[in-house]
Amino acid sequence: MFTKINTVSLTGLDGFMVEVQTDISNGMIAFDIIGLPDATVREARERAKASIKNCGCEYPRRRITMNLAPASLKKEGSGFDLAITLGILEASGQIHIEDRETTIFLGELALDGSVKSIRGVLPMVISAYEHGFNKCFVPNANAQEAAVIEGVDIYPVAHLSQVLDHFDNINRIEPYKVDVNELKTSVAASFIDMREVKGQEQAKRAMEIAASGSHNVLMSGPAGTGKSMLAKRMSTILPDMTFDEMLEVTKLHSIAGILPAGVPLITHRPFRSPHHTVSASALSGGGAIPRPGELSLAHCGVLFLDELPEFRRDTLEALRQPLEDGKITISRVNASISYPCNITLVTAMNPCPCGNFGNPKRVCTCSPSQIQKYRSKISGPLLDRIDIQIEIPSVRYEDLSRIADGDTSEVIRERVNRARQIQLARYENDNITSNSQLTAAMLDKYCPLGEAESSLLKKAFERLGLSARAHSKILKVSRTIADLDGSDDIKAAHIAEAIQYRNFDRKGY
Repeated sequence: MFTKINTVSLTGLDGFMVEVQTDISNGMIAFDIIGLPDATVREARERAKASIKNCGCEYPRRRITMNLAPASLKKEGSGFDLAITLGILEASGQIHIEDRETTIFLGELALDGSVKSIRGVLPMVISAYEHGFNKCFVPNANAQEAAVIEGVDIYPVAHLSQVLDHFDNINRIEPYKVDVNELKTSVAASFIDMREVKGQEQAKRAMEIAASGSHNVLMSGPAGTGKSMLAKRMSTILPDMTFDEMLEVTKLHSIAGILPAGVPLITHRPFRSPHHTVSASALSGGGAIPRPGELSLAHCGVLFLDELPEFRRDTLEALRQPLEDGKITISRVNASISYPCNITLVTAMNPCPCGNFGNPKRVCTCSPSQIQKYRSKISGPLLDRIDIQIEIPSVRYEDLSRIADGDTSEVIRERVNRARQIQLARYENDNITSNSQLTAAMLDKYCPLGEAESSLLKKAFERLGLSARAHSKILKVSRTIADLDGSDDIKAAHIAEAIQYRNFDRKGY
C-alpha cells in the first residue's frame, strides 16, 4: 500500500515542504529511506520501529520503502520521526489520516513513543502556512512557539498514542491557542537602567544617538570607568520591536535551539556578549549543520564585544562584511545559507595593555611600542565601520557619591522612538529603516549641507585625514543628531558633535 504524509525541513531561515512517501510491499523484510537523508534521518528507522511496538501497534514485517521528496534536497535532523512513523502506520492500514493535504507533522520520537521537542518549529510552521497548510501536529514542548502564527491550528502531541487516538476519534486533540495580541504588547521586565550609570554624560549621549540611528559604537577608556555597564544597558534604550522583528528574532533563536522554555515570542531586543576566545565560526555561524552564530543571534539587538583587542584578528575581520550587508552567508558543499544580522555593535577596549593610559590617578607601565602593538590589533577598515568612537574618562568621586538623577532608560527610549519614527517615515520608499543604512546615493538626497556645514566638514576631513567611509559615517551620525533635535536640516552644531564622536580619527590612532 502507498501513502503520503507532509512535513517540513529547513534551509537557513526558510522552510521547504517534504512529502514522506511510504510504500509497503511483499518481499524480503527491509526498511529503506531514500531522498538524501542524513545519518539522523536514517536512524529514524529504529526509533519508528520501537515506538510502534511500544504503542501496542504492529510493525509490518514486509518491505518498506520510504522516499523523502523532493529527493534532490538534503534532509537533516530528527523532526521527520513523527511523519515517518505515521506513514508506516497508514500504509499498513492501522490508521487513517484525515485532511492530509492541509496537515503537517513535526516531532522527534523516543523509543517509548513519546514526542520530543525539535529546533526551528516556528519557521517550519510559517513555511507550512505560506504553502497552504493550516493544521500542524507539533511536540507539546513546541506548541506555544508554533501557536504564535495566526491562521494555523496547532495540535500539541506528547505521545504517539495521542495521534492514533485523535484519528480514531477516541480522544480528539484540541488546538492550542495563545493570545498573540497580548504577546505583541508584552515587554520583558528589565532589571537594569541607564540611570544607574553615574557621570559619563557624554557617553550616555553617544549611546542615545547610537540607539536612535542604529550606529555602531567603540568605547575606549581605563578599567572601571563603566564601559561594560553602559553596553549592557544599551538594549534597554533601543526602540520598541515591531511584530515582524519579534518573529524574525524568535525564528533565529528557535533554529539555534536556545528559545527559553515558556517564551513563545521574544519581545525584547537581544543582548549577546561572547567571550573574547570565541572563534570566527562561532561568531558568524556554521557547523556541519549550519546554525546561526552570535552575529545572527544578536539580530535586531546588541552584540557587545568587550576587550576588543583580545579577540583573534580573523574573528574581528569576519565582522567587516556582515556589518555592511546586515546579513551573513555561510557556504557549504550542499548549499549556501544566509542569516540576517542587522545589529548594533557595541565594543569596548582599554587604551593600553595595563589599562591605565590616560588615567590621571594611575601610572601607565606600558611602553609606546606596547601601546601601539595593542591598538594595531584592530584594523583600520574595521574602525572605519564603527560610526561612533568615544573615550570614557575616569569617574569622579562627586559623581559616584551623588544620587542618580539622570534620565531613565524609559525616558531615553521615548526620545529614541520619536527619532526612529522620523526615519521610518523618511525612508518608507527606500527599503531601509535607520540612518546607519543610508547608501552613498541616499546621503546626497537626505543629508544636504549648507555652506557653513560643508566648510566645517571639509576642515575636519583635511585636518584629520579622514577616509571616505569616515566622512559618510559623520554625515549619518549628524543626520541622527538632527532627528533627535527634531530638525529637518543638518546644522553646524550637529556636524561638530558628530566629529567629536570620531576620537580615534582625531587622535591619529
